Amino acid sequence: MDNTAYTPDSDGLISVLRRLRAPDGCPWDRKQTRESLSRHLAGETGELLDAIDRNCSTDICDELGDVLMNIYLQILVAEEKGEFSFSDVWKNIVDKMIRRHEHIFGDAHAETPEDVTRIWLEVKRKEKEGKAVPETYLGSVKHSLSALERAEKLQKKASEVGFDWNDIKDVSSKVREEIGEVEEAVCSGDNDKINEELSDLLFSVVNLIRFNNSRSSEELLRAANRKFERRFNYVEKELKAKGIELGNATAEQMETLWQKCKDEENDNA
Repeated sequence: MDNTAYTPDSDGLISVLRRLRAPDGCPWDRKQTRESLSRHLAGETGELLDAIDRNCSTDICDELGDVLMNIYLQILVAEEKGEFSFSDVWKNIVDKMIRRHEHIFGDAHAETPEDVTRIWLEVKRKEKEGKAVPETYLGSVKHSLSALERAEKLQKKASEVGFDWNDIKDVSSKVREEIGEVEEAVCSGDNDKINEELSDLLFSVVNLIRFNNSRSSEELLRAANRKFERRFNYVEKELKAKGIELGNATAEQMETLWQKCKDEENDNA
C-alpha cells in the first residue's frame, strides 16, 4: 500500500500518474498508449463541454480534472519515450502566448479584438516560414475534426484570403437558395441529388453561424440536442401521466404536448 502524501497541485498529479505508470503500478494505467488515451480524451472533452453547456460548476471542475489527467498522461507517455517533457510543453506554450501577444509583450498595438486577431495571424504566418507547408492552402485544416468544426475552419481559412461574404444578409440569402434547391431535388426523387443538396444546405448553415460570429456550430447543435431531448422528455412524462405508452400515442397527441411544452418555456422565459 502506498502511503505517500500527494500534494493537491500539478506536482501532486504528476507524481500520482508516475506512480500509476511505474512497473508495480496500476495495470490499466500502465497499458495506456498515446492512441488509447486520445480515444478517451474525445469522451472526456465531450463530458466537459456538456458540463459547460449546463453551466454546472461542480461538474465543470470535475471534468476539467479528467481532461487534465488525460493530457498529463499523454505528456508522461512522451516523456517515457524520451520525446519531450512536462517542462518542454510548459515552455512551448508560455513562449507561444508571449510571442502571439505582441500587443502586450512587444511593440504592436491593438485596440479591438479584430486587431488582436490580425496580429495573431501575422505571428502564425511568420512561425510557418521555413517549415514544410501543405500542398494546398486548405491542406492545414485537419481531417480529424468533426464535420461541423472542419466546415467552420475551412470557411475561416478561406476568409483569411478574402474568399468570404460581405454581409450576413447575403449568407442568409444563400441558405434560402440552398433550401430551394433541396426542395427541387426532393421533387425530382433523385436520392443522390437530394443528398448533395442537403450537404450544400448544411455547409451554408454553418457559414451563416460562423458569419454571425456568436457561437460555434457545435455549440448550437448541442443546444438544439438538449432542447429536443428536454421537450421529448416532457412529452413522454405527460403521456405517462395519462397512462399512455410512447409507442401507443398518436402523432397528434405528441404534437399537442410538444407545443404545450414550447408554450410553457416561452411563458417562463
